Amino acid sequence: MTSKTVLQVIDHSRDSAGCVYVYPVVSRRAGGVSVGINLNPNNACNWRCVYCQVPDLKRGGAPELDLDLMEAELRHLLHDIVQGDFMQTRVPPEARRLNDVAFSGNGEPTSSLQFLACAERVMAVLRDFDLAGKIKLVLITNGSQLDRKQVQEALSLMSESGGEVWFKLDRAPEDGFSVVNQISHKRTQVARRLMLAAKYCPTWIQTCMFEMDGALPDEAQLQGYLDFLQESIAAGVKIKGVLLYGLARPSMQAEAGRLAAAPAIWMQELAQRITGLGLEVKLSL
Repeated sequence: MTSKTVLQVIDHSRDSAGCVYVYPVVSRRAGGVSVGINLNPNNACNWRCVYCQVPDLKRGGAPELDLDLMEAELRHLLHDIVQGDFMQTRVPPEARRLNDVAFSGNGEPTSSLQFLACAERVMAVLRDFDLAGKIKLVLITNGSQLDRKQVQEALSLMSESGGEVWFKLDRAPEDGFSVVNQISHKRTQVARRLMLAAKYCPTWIQTCMFEMDGALPDEAQLQGYLDFLQESIAAGVKIKGVLLYGLARPSMQAEAGRLAAAPAIWMQELAQRITGLGLEVKLSL
């Protein structure tokens, strides 16, 4: 470790462990320590969400990865967490539990052509530390690559070890342009990819809500979002629940000054509406 700075929810720095690919964070949604694996150290993503905290974000996919280095970094950090003094020196008392290893970071993890190989390596490390099945292996994804066979194979392997997919759905997908995620897509594409995710691995929806230009999502937008969830359930998609969260860290995108956190009561009311669909909701303000 190159730093003994205590981790905070408001700081998800990718270099907090002095590594290229691996970094620890205290995660609101995880409720403890999450070990992130950043497969996009080039700050490239195929989406550009307006609330993204990645500085110098650019369009693109993951670079060629040094899997040996990634594995070595993961082993080093897990050794420090499991057998060293990491929890006592780097983590607030209320968060001193290792919850998961998560494919996350500075872009879309599944854009890597080595994603399956990376997943295999990570699962082998978890077995070596006797953590397989005891902590979660999470994929945080925008779902855009779920049609690819190697991604589906990776999800199947993750499922065997108690893995989870966190599938980004910030607003109801519409045919055309998405202001929040800065991409063009079709509703049927998102529905199909969500179905694939849930087919191969237990899947949560993750949704970020916030004010933009002083306005919250209007009733038509909210109802469209709820309708999409309901339609997915009716189609047999087994969604575990919704991870509903607001802005906790500042955006690093050009729209940052236009964004603000949604009021807590508004978020709580939305959580209740989602619960009314029969879905579990985990709310992080």
